[in-house]
Amino acid sequence: MKTFIPKIDPQNRKWYVIDLQNAILGRAAVKVANVLRGKTKPIFTPHLDTGDHVIAINAKQMRVTGKNAPKNLRYYRYSGYPGGLKETTYEQLMQKNPEEVFRLAVRRMLPKNRLGRKIFKKLHVYAGPEHPHKAQKPEPLKLN
Repeated sequence: MKTFIPKIDPQNRKWYVIDLQNAILGRAAVKVANVLRGKTKPIFTPHLDTGDHVIAINAKQMRVTGKNAPKNLRYYRYSGYPGGLKETTYEQLMQKNPEEVFRLAVRRMLPKNRLGRKIFKKLHVYAGPEHPHKAQKPEPLKLN
């Protein structure tokens, strides 16, 4: 029996739009990560990029759940030098760059290798309701 390897045509990828207005951060990120990887398709192969493009709009209006979640959720980055650990809270990052909050959530759910970096490039996040990808005729992606 031969192993089936799907033929992947980059021109045949679908485009989806997801509205993050009042969406819960983690639940929306899981849904988007699965579409980016191609896990929603019957031809999913773990070592191939079979996923689609995702446009996320209204990132400024998404939320996190939990009693103290917005205050306790922290993002760290390290420069590599002694004393180079920087810390930012969820609230500070949402005010400064709401797109980055969603990008980080999705990025951390993807594989940590070359394939994950390639898959991540198909995510397009915007703080408001407008996006420049009208020509691709994106389909809506449901969160439920």
